[in-house]
Amino acid sequence: MRQLPTHLVQKVWGRHTPPPPFVNPGAEPLGEIWFDPPPEMARLLVKFIFTDAALSVQVHPDDAHAPEGKRGKNECWYILDAEPGARIAVGLNREMGVEDLRAAALDGSIEDALHTIEVAPGDFFSIPAGTIHAIGAGISLLEVQQNSDITYRLYDYGRPRELHLEDALRVAKRCRYDPALQSGASASGYDELIDGPYFRLAVLGGGGAVPAGRFAGDALLLPLAEGVTLGETPLPVGSCTLAHGVAGLALSEDARLMLVEDTARG
Repeated sequence: MRQLPTHLVQKVWGRHTPPPPFVNPGAEPLGEIWFDPPPEMARLLVKFIFTDAALSVQVHPDDAHAPEGKRGKNECWYILDAEPGARIAVGLNREMGVEDLRAAALDGSIEDALHTIEVAPGDFFSIPAGTIHAIGAGISLLEVQQNSDITYRLYDYGRPRELHLEDALRVAKRCRYDPALQSGASASGYDELIDGPYFRLAVLGGGGAVPAGRFAGDALLLPLAEGVTLGETPLPVGSCTLAHGVAGLALSEDARLMLVEDTARG
């Protein structure tokens, strides 16, 4: 096993003071902490995201619509913490035509067209490529995604950053978000939140066990609370460890752990 190195990503919407155990060594707001993918799981990227302001309204292409030689970007979010009233946006309140959506992005009325959901710790959202989405202010989450940097911004709340309106309109699903893509993890036990064509993700609480045959190969282990050990080695909160299988994994009663596996083939 080995812990993955990280790098910090400053963002205009990030936090000057991220939640512990993280620290921000710079003057600019810290928005993301990336775990550099190992060769064994190079198709995935796992990151922490911290927000003090809303991210842009954006969309990612799938593999078929990504630029030549690039991956698309399917992703999912696990909410770690949220201020009262904090919300995300996923999909639209109604189906919209291309020209209606273009006009809404240009005049700002897209803010009223978004389907927003108030979030709480333990909430989980699958965000398939093509889903229009935005993360609101006051949220900490873990994101698991295809290892791709392709983002098309539809709208950015007046901030002077580049938009990618035509590309976004080309790949966006101009419809409602499927509520079946939203779920959550219980306080204890084993909850498998997604088992898709790109990644498998589960949350394990103290007293639970990983079912036989799950996460038997290379897996990423991300402790969400203290008390996780692997082969008697403590795994600190805020770390991401590459392990080959989960033999020797132990959790104290109050511990929680996220497990991530690459399920892509070829």
